Amino acid sequence: MGSGTNRPVDWERVVFENENRLYRAALAILADGVEAEDAVQEAFLKFLEKRPALDGPEHERRWLMRVLVNGCKNRLRAAWRRKTVPLDEAFTMASVDERRELEELMALPVKERTVIHLHYYEGYKTAEIAQILGEAEGTVRSRMSRARARLRTLLTEEEL
Repeated sequence: MGSGTNRPVDWERVVFENENRLYRAALAILADGVEAEDAVQEAFLKFLEKRPALDGPEHERRWLMRVLVNGCKNRLRAAWRRKTVPLDEAFTMASVDERRELEELMALPVKERTVIHLHYYEGYKTAEIAQILGEAEGTVRSRMSRARARLRTLLTEEEL
């Protein structure tokens, strides 16, 4: 991946094709709408600053997702972020079923929530998720397995 700082960017296309999926991923990771918006803006700013020379829209999407996930990880490590923030405003537009699904997803630890979102909502395969997160495929599979087990437990408890 070389730097393409003189390369023209179709900025409207980049934003239009990526903003919603990046926001959903950031919201799933950060559990805060305002922080998710900030994380998406930062990812787009890095794209503008770096103007990476990428081989097509799929590489562009993957590059943006990796930058976003790394930015979200940094936000989660920040001392000021360790406070619990209610997610109520993110649930207001969701249907009852979507709200229940979001609540169950948000009950998972961040690392498990991230792999579940990238796999089921963004459609990435295990190898792609490992690349985006900079982790081993086995680690991603383990997190996915633990997350599924926790979700099953949550669903079973809810039905009782």
